[in-house]
Amino acid sequence: MRKILLLTLCSVLISVATATAAETLKIGFVDLPRIFLESEAGKKARADIEAIEKSKKAVIEEKVNALKKIEEEVTKQSSVLSAEAKKAKEEEFEKLQRDIQKLVAEAQAELQKKGDELTNAILKDVSDIVDAVGHEEGYAVIFRSEVVLSAKKELDLTDLIMKRLNESRGKPKEEPKVKPKEKPKDKKSRNKD
Repeated sequence: MRKILLLTLCSVLISVATATAAETLKIGFVDLPRIFLESEAGKKARADIEAIEKSKKAVIEEKVNALKKIEEEVTKQSSVLSAEAKKAKEEEFEKLQRDIQKLVAEAQAELQKKGDELTNAILKDVSDIVDAVGHEEGYAVIFRSEVVLSAKKELDLTDLIMKRLNESRGKPKEEPKVKPKEKPKDKKSRNKD
């Protein structure tokens, strides 16, 4: 009976201590996909990607139209063209097909690279802001929303982080707080002094 009472008392003390410790820890989470969708930086990144995509599509469409034109010429003139001329048109057609495939692959690679660059820049800025908010406001842990299964709405720091991100993008970069050392004078100017 004493053992049961002692175990019960220990478990109550542990649960009270855990509850007290959890209440003193400040925890929050940030919804990164929402930041990418709604922040000024995310909107600008999407606009930049769309502009590149549009220009690449125009070039590719021009090549596809040229390909269609060659195909139509071969179809219309197939009975009139000599075997050599027909072969030359087919080679031109195949070369244009390869060029289009190459252009598509290059466009996809460029879009992927640019998308990664823009995403990484935004992620770095968000990370810096999250670190600052965590430090300034005493958060023990700030999670990504993707790993949070359930949480109170009050723990969502997304609006605060997005507000700071939008504000930081409008400001010029601050100069470093540590000034570079002055260059030492050369020997000739030291000798004159």
